[in-house]
Formats: sequence, C-alpha cells, structure tokens
Amino acid sequence: MLKVFYLHYLNLGYMKRSFVLLAFSLICSIGYSQTLKYVIFSQGSEFSSFSYITNQKIIIKISQDGNVLEWGNELESGRFYSEPGKLQQYMGRVEYYEKQFDSILNGKVKNIGITSITYYGSTENEALVGKVKSMGNVFFNYYIEPGNETMKGKMKSAGQKNITFYNSYENEAYRGKIKSVGSTQITYYSTFDDNSIRGKLKSIGSSVFTWYTSLDRQGYQGGLKSGKQFQLIEGVTYIIW
Repeated sequence: MLKVFYLHYLNLGYMKRSFVLLAFSLICSIGYSQTLKYVIFSQGSEFSSFSYITNQKIIIKISQDGNVLEWGNELESGRFYSEPGKLQQYMGRVEYYEKQFDSILNGKVKNIGITSITYYGSTENEALVGKVKSMGNVFFNYYIEPGNETMKGKMKSAGQKNITFYNSYENEAYRGKIKSVGSTQITYYSTFDDNSIRGKLKSIGSSVFTWYTSLDRQGYQGGLKSGKQFQLIEGVTYIIW
C-alpha cells in the first residue's frame, strides 16, 4: 500500500513538472513570436519589403534578399493610411553584433526588443552569407541553385510561407519579380500592355488592379485607376503605394 502511494506521488510530481514546462514553452513561443503582417510594393510595381510584427508591436522590415531594412512602431491609424509603410522610431532596446569571430556579423542588428536576429555566416554558401537566418521563431531560406541569376539569393521561404519569383525566361516586364507569397499569387502587366503600365501589379490573389494608361490625361498616366491600396489576404495586408 505504501509503495502504491509513493508511486502515485511520483506520478503527480512528474505531471506537475511536465505541466510547468509545457506552460513555460507556450509562454516563450508566444512571447517571442513574429507574424508576417505587411507585404509592401512601391510605385505599384516594385516589391519593397516583408514587414513582421513582434509581440511587442514592433514592425521589422526585411528585403527579399534577406536584409533588415528598418524597424519601428506603426503610425496612428490616420497617418498610417496617408503614409503607408512609414514607421515611428522605436525607442526601446536595440543591440548589435560586436567583436565576433566571424566578422561578417559585426555591425548587424542582434536584438530588437526581445526579438533576436541571426545571420548566415561566412562559411555558408556564398549566396547566403550575411543574410537573415532567423528572426525570433521565423526561419528564412534562400534560393542558392546555380543557373538562375534572377532568383539566386532571394528568399525562398519565411517560416511556413514559400516564396516564388518569375524566372529569367519569362516576360521582361516581370522577370525576377515576386510571384507568390504562400498560396497568394501575384501577376503583373507585360510588355504587350501599354507602356505606362508595363510591370505594374495586375492582381494579388483575387484582387485586380487597373492603371491609367498613356491614353489618359497627362498627370494621371501610370496612376492607380481601380483596386484598393490595402488588401487583406489570408491574414496579410498587401500595401500598394
């Protein structure tokens, strides 16, 4: 009887410890999580950045070739819509790599708030060196296959989202441009279209964009004619400015 009680006590202790460890791991994963919030295009045609938001509400922008561009806090809603993509300066903790054995890391941002950033070192494939490897719980992979210079070094996946680009043999107007983010497909106007709209966004997912052409009034040409500047698709907001 005493032996049974002792074993029961041990099982309770084990279950309690397991619960504490599970709770701790969940808190850590939530506390250090990052989510893709914005995909930003400039001039209606050129990819600008992937923007991640941390649990501290810090926006971190990363380029398609794996460089940290900037970070900060979102503008209040009124300014956000009039100045899309612009950030307020983050006044919290920011640390940089210093005196590293691998000198490629020196000077790169290491921590923004509680979010840690790591990079591919100098011993990696040359197409990876110096690029962001992880940001908190998000890991980044890049195209390194030889023979396609339009894609080499560009982001292949970010966390659970795969990223594709138009190949070197495709239409010149969108060759090398971003083609998909996860399951969201992105298309562009081609060289067969009016000169004012070549290379501009044609669709993101099911959202379609039209632009003023060279036949329209001067000053309007190349401007957005129809389609929303902000598109929320599968939890990600696409911004066209």
